[in-house]
Amino acid sequence: MNVAILALCLVLGADQVEKHPVITLWPDGAPGAVGKEEADIPTLNVFLPPADKATGAACIICPGGGYGALASSYEGNEPAEFLNKLGVAGFVLKYRLAPRYRHPAPMLDAQRALRTVRANAKDYGIDPKKIGIWGFSAGGHLASTAGTHFDDGNADAKDPIEKVSCRPDFLILSYPVITFTEITKHAGSRDNLLGKNPDEKLVENLSNERQVTDKTPPTFLFHTNDDPVVPAENSVLFYLALKKAKVPAEMHIYEKGRHGVGLAQKEPALSSWPGRLADWLKGRGLLEAANKK
Repeated sequence: MNVAILALCLVLGADQVEKHPVITLWPDGAPGAVGKEEADIPTLNVFLPPADKATGAACIICPGGGYGALASSYEGNEPAEFLNKLGVAGFVLKYRLAPRYRHPAPMLDAQRALRTVRANAKDYGIDPKKIGIWGFSAGGHLASTAGTHFDDGNADAKDPIEKVSCRPDFLILSYPVITFTEITKHAGSRDNLLGKNPDEKLVENLSNERQVTDKTPPTFLFHTNDDPVVPAENSVLFYLALKKAKVPAEMHIYEKGRHGVGLAQKEPALSSWPGRLADWLKGRGLLEAANKK
């Protein structure tokens, strides 16, 4: 049993931990860690679907919070439970935050999460070629960063997890922060991630609409037209970049709706959007029962 899971068993009780175990991404300490407190330890909270419903697909979930906090309930746990109902495994990421951490710490955490799930795919009954990443708001920026900044792993690494690819197989972006260069940028996320006066090359590199290639994973985007915090143009810019690169993409922009709605189950008009996501996942073959393959 993972050391972190064993420790939680002692504190919370085995039943609770076994239901949603927590994985420490770097048991010996994350790269660049400035301490050993909870804020210094990125983790994954594991939500597995019933074995008889599992499709073999999985998704890392990145809650939003402007890179300074994490909305881990309605943008983490609830989406994971939604995925479980579809037979998809969910892994809620607790990534490092400002002001204690800036780039590249969150990106490294997301990349490590993808590598970790892929390296342990067999243990979770997951297909290593069906692992995506889903992000909300600033978490959407992190997910789009993972989808545009990835590698095949380091074959010479001593750590076996680091030998594994961190490329996600699909992206789900919910009212995401995408750009740091356009007038539609979310300044709070940029300042938290890069500081007040970031290098222009870094701003360009992390304006993810400018980093899309034909290797960027297929993407589903959801936004609202009157989002007052993160303008819908963020999703539009990424969608247009995907279209130009001939990457499969689907975008839904609803006319009304506030920022940070999560799955929007209490919003009459918006509550249909998770259904559109489920349709998209099904269309990509991600909801096909494992025993029917």
